[in-house]
Parts: sequence; C-alpha cells; structure tokens
Amino acid sequence: MTSARTVSSIIDVKRNYACPPDKSISVRAVILCGCADGISVVENLSLCDDVMSAVDCMRRLGAKIELDGNTAVIHGGKLKKCAKLDCGNSATAARLLIGLLSGMDGQFVIDGDDSLRSRPMARVTLPLEKMGARIVSQNGRLPITLTGGNLRGIDYCLPVSSAQVKSAVLLGGLNADGKTSVTENVKTRDHTENMLIHMGAEVNINGNTVSVYKSGLKAVDITVSGDTSAAAYPICLALAKNKRCVIKNVGINDTRIGYIRLLKDIGANINFINTVGGKEPYSDIQVGESGKLRPFVIDGDTVPRVIDEIPVLCALGCFIDGVSVVSGASELRIKESDRITSTVRALKSLGADIDETHDGIIVRGGKPLAFGNVDAMGDHRIAMSAAVAAAAGSGAYIMGADCVSVSYPTFFEEVTA
Repeated sequence: MTSARTVSSIIDVKRNYACPPDKSISVRAVILCGCADGISVVENLSLCDDVMSAVDCMRRLGAKIELDGNTAVIHGGKLKKCAKLDCGNSATAARLLIGLLSGMDGQFVIDGDDSLRSRPMARVTLPLEKMGARIVSQNGRLPITLTGGNLRGIDYCLPVSSAQVKSAVLLGGLNADGKTSVTENVKTRDHTENMLIHMGAEVNINGNTVSVYKSGLKAVDITVSGDTSAAAYPICLALAKNKRCVIKNVGINDTRIGYIRLLKDIGANINFINTVGGKEPYSDIQVGESGKLRPFVIDGDTVPRVIDEIPVLCALGCFIDGVSVVSGASELRIKESDRITSTVRALKSLGADIDETHDGIIVRGGKPLAFGNVDAMGDHRIAMSAAVAAAAGSGAYIMGADCVSVSYPTFFEEVTA
C-alpha cells in the first residue's frame, strides 16, 4: 500500500460489502488459544498488523501458530519463562499480555512502536501491582519489564470504563489466588469474558461486575465474526450519500453496536438480516435510503459504547443539517493519536465547520466540503474517517494512508475504490 491516497468525490456506494474479520476478537483468540492446553483452530482470523503483532508475541512465548490464509492452527500450552515481546501498534495485545504474564512465572519485556510507547499503561499496571505483580515501566509507559507469579485476587472498580483494562485484570486473575472481580460504570465489550467461559475458565457475571477464579484454559475452535467497528465506514458513507447497501457478516455483540443504536435514533434506516445467534452473534446489516438525519449528541454515558466510531460519526455529522455534539470523550486524547484534535484537523482540512472542546467535538453540519489535504497523523481511524468524508464530499489527498493496515488493510480498495 502506498503512503498516500487520493480519494475521489465520485465514489459510489457499492451494493454489498464484505466485513473484514474482527480485530478485537482475533487478538484475544491468538493470545488465549496460545496459552490454552491443546490445539485450537481459529477461522476467519484478521490478518491486520495488530493481529500479526499478537501472533509474533505468542510465537516468541513458545506457542506454535500455523497460518493458512485466514485460518490459524494454534498449539497452545505452557509458555516460556523469559521473552522480549514487540506489540507493534497494538494496545490490546500489550495490555492483555501484561495482564496474562503478570500471573505467570518468569520475566518478560513488553514493548511497541513509538505510537504505542506514548500510550498510558499505568491504568493496567496499577491494579496488577495491587495483585502483587512486579512491574517496572517508563513513567507508566512502554517498555515494561515484569516479573510474574504469586498474584492474589482483588475487587477492582475501573476509574474509566475500558475493555482492555478489564481484560488485563481478568487475565491476571486466571493465575491469582482467590477471586478477582472487575466492576465498570458502563459495560464495555465483553469478548474476553465470553472467550474465557468458552475455554472453561470459572467466570461469574453479575451486572457490570465480572469475576474470575484461578483457572486453566482448554483449547477450543473459534470462528471470528466481522468487525463491527470496520462496518461503520461503509454504513456512514451510505448514510452521507443517502444510498443503500448491505454489509455482510458483521458482529452484532450487544456491547459493540452502540453506534448503530445511535444512528437509528437519529433516523437511519438500518436493519439486521440473516442473523446467526450465540455469544458472538453476527448478521448482515442492511442500510436503506434514510433521507435527512437529525444531529446527534454523544455524552459521557454514551462514549464507552461508541469510542472507536466517534471520528467517523463526526465525518457523517458534516452532512447532517444542524449541530452534532460529542462531550465527555477525553479518553479519545490517548488513542493512537489525540483523536479529538486529529478528527477536527482532518475534517477542517476538508472545509468542515468543526471545533474541539476540552473533552469533545462540535460539528456544524450541512455545509459543502471542499477537496483538501489530510494528514492521518498515523491513526487508522482518522485516515478512514477522512476518506468517508472525502468520498461523500469533494475528495481528498490523504497522507500517511498506509496506517489503515493496523485494522483494515483493504479499506481503500473495498470502500473507496
């Protein structure tokens, strides 16, 4: 993929899109199957950069992982007691591995690229240190050196709802004495606890509290559903252009479809068809002509349910008459980029009437966009959101577009070609 892309304003909405495999589930499947007892087969595995970083880390820890296209055969079991791991750009891999390895005998170094080194890890290391983990960080950031083993369970209330922090503490609890409980104010994506239950761990769920006891994991076969967050880009493009489309095989886990609920609330014609149930249900998503949408409001209670989709929702907001508001979203400032600033800069480069606040974004929509040059700031979600605005508007030249390989390597070919 080239480092820059020109997105044309004459892009049409396709009749059908194939949703790429879910990145969040894929990373978790690689890590948990890699330490489970036995052989797991993972179908429809995402091959994006973040998942390949997780594959590399688990191989370095001693798991045998054979890839044949999107199928992975993972021989798990006892991991090595010493390893240096490079998580690339994947915060999910880094935080989950910190949790998992904190409970295992050995000494480990966990590192990543410059972007990942800038992201906070203290929110993960603090509860794990309370459990007894010995962790040395660089002012709460990577690289981290940890000496695992001898953990004890705790009851932990998350200061900020975060699926990655919740998952890290639960994975530490797999090898801790007693019960480990995590409580969050707003329920976040539950892929980790679903997978732990599937693999035989002793897990209890009571409202927004998840508890785990010391447990071994058994190998299971997993089929990864389509990435719910990735589906947001063709959905928002279709809505911005008031066109129809179907996105195939989208995961509709209840903790992941907050943005779809929001879109339906503001008048979007969206339906689930051909639904297959289960702990990780999936469906084809049908987008119909919707006419005029109403402006949206996203506040602190809503943010955890739409955190990854806020940039593309703001791109859509440029095409909605009225003022759309995001608040209570300071968590966006510590993603791959400062996503409040980078979203505003990207859309302003295209002529949008948009401003940032200390914890959010104000979009005054319904005004024509212009062709512009956009710097993706090394952030895949900014590159893809700008591309949606450009395709629905007057086009754009997107610099650093290759960063989409982190989550959606074929985005430009499939969505904006």
